Amino acid sequence: MPTSQQIQQAIGQAEHILVITHIGPDGDAFGSLTAIGQALAQWGKQATLVCDDPIPGRFRYLPLAEAVKTTAGGGAAYYDLVIAVDCGDEKRMGQVYANLPAPLPFLINIDHHITNTYFGNINFVNPEATSSAEMLYLLFREWDVIITADIALSLLTGLVTDTLGFRTMGVSARTLRIGSELMDAGADLNLVTTQGLKLKPMSTLRLWQAGLNKMKLERGLIWASLSREELKALGHTSSSSGGLVNLMSDVDQAAISAVLLEMPDGTIQVGFRCHPPYSVSELALNLGGGGHPLAAGCNLPGPLAAAELLVVKMSKEAISQQQAQLRNGH
Repeated sequence: MPTSQQIQQAIGQAEHILVITHIGPDGDAFGSLTAIGQALAQWGKQATLVCDDPIPGRFRYLPLAEAVKTTAGGGAAYYDLVIAVDCGDEKRMGQVYANLPAPLPFLINIDHHITNTYFGNINFVNPEATSSAEMLYLLFREWDVIITADIALSLLTGLVTDTLGFRTMGVSARTLRIGSELMDAGADLNLVTTQGLKLKPMSTLRLWQAGLNKMKLERGLIWASLSREELKALGHTSSSSGGLVNLMSDVDQAAISAVLLEMPDGTIQVGFRCHPPYSVSELALNLGGGGHPLAAGCNLPGPLAAAELLVVKMSKEAISQQQAQLRNGH
């Protein structure tokens, strides 16, 4: 892994920095994005924070939330450095990066997904970290960034949301210590937990209702598919299942859960979840996506029925293969 000093040197030489987080963003995406923005400001750097998707209302409490843009702007050769945070591959940066003209700027890739494709000029990737926010906290400490109450709030948001409140596999004593140090710095855990994990729009509950009504369970796979017409009628506009795939994965007979959502453009967003000893990262990777062992996803072309058949087939095969490996002691 490259040293933090190499990243710091690249930032120090840059004049105009573009910081990108992934499409379909979560709390770690926006928390890490706004934390980097604040750290760069301490160094007197001009930074543009971007994400294809606008920041949702429940994360509007984040410092610099109002500064996050959905387009890069700045002209053809404006940026001399791109920092991708929490992006497992180049496609996850979305149209913001795809629309940058050649020659592309120097790229720093900071991420914690095990399926990361190492697409940067500098790849700072640690799959053992619980979140990109955890990685940034340790970087900031090495760089002597002042952990203000606002930076702590951004980082705690990433840490809490990606660990579902310090409950996921990989949470260690160090993770809890970092959370404690961020609270000591002024971050409000109750605010982060309420906004990042608890509060949901009514459309999310309607999505759960519709998804649970269509839920199927076969051979260890539990899944649901919703068409764009159904999602439109529900008032659901996000590419995320709003926690439905997590809820379904808690069924004790399920090895893997999947939710398929048909987007307005006809593409299919697929989310996977599981519990140990199962893994979904390779399954998602084989479908052109990626993620973590216990939480991953992919984007498939339509139609929805064909995508569902493919996901169900490959998921059942993955379950059978993993069960065979478990029986053989692997």
